[in-house]
Amino acid sequence: MTEKQEFLYPQKWLSKASTGDRVASELRMQIISGLIESGAILSENKLAADFSVSRSPIREALKILASENLIRLERMGAVVIGLTEKDIEEIYDVRLLIESFVFERLIKIDTTDLVIELSKILEMMKIAIKYKDADEFSLQDVLFHETIIRAINHSYIKMIWDNTKPVMEAFILLSMRARIKEKYEDFDRILENHELYIEAIKTKNRELMIKSLHQNFDDVQGKVEDLWISQQTLSKGVEKSD
Repeated sequence: MTEKQEFLYPQKWLSKASTGDRVASELRMQIISGLIESGAILSENKLAADFSVSRSPIREALKILASENLIRLERMGAVVIGLTEKDIEEIYDVRLLIESFVFERLIKIDTTDLVIELSKILEMMKIAIKYKDADEFSLQDVLFHETIIRAINHSYIKMIWDNTKPVMEAFILLSMRARIKEKYEDFDRILENHELYIEAIKTKNRELMIKSLHQNFDDVQGKVEDLWISQQTLSKGVEKSD
């Protein structure tokens, strides 16, 4: 990127990333934020000049963004598709699917170490809010949910999470930056909800977990109950077959 233009994506998060991943991370943020509008044409030559890199990592970055359905690759260049309200809703649908499934698996295993780890992450989230650090809060927030998901050691659930994570992370980061400026008091509710997550996992209490999912996915309403019933039915079916 040129020195005049600031990066939207936190550079400290990219210490081990390839050049292509670095470019993809920044372009993803610019697209999701609307800085690069839907319908815009991305030229490899211009991007290479903007980021001061060769065309090879630019191609790598564009392939990544195309796999996320943020752009469409064409002969004339990459056409920006962007992120719609429907896309955002579907991302949260996937999160709800994953987290309700994961909780049903957590009920059957020892979660002592997980609860300790989540409590540590929550403390980091509280510190980030104290210092109004939206970037650090977003990092710890994503880590909190990723730690829960990884706890069941399910390779295909992990694969779905990993594929969804980049776009979700960018959206959360932008949302938290806006919220910390415009609705700082709302973070008390967010922290309380994460405490509820930990208590639900610690006590293996479905009612608490459903409550925490409602609070975390307050736009899905009835989907929580419908999905939860299906997860329990599936879980019982697996137990019977075993």
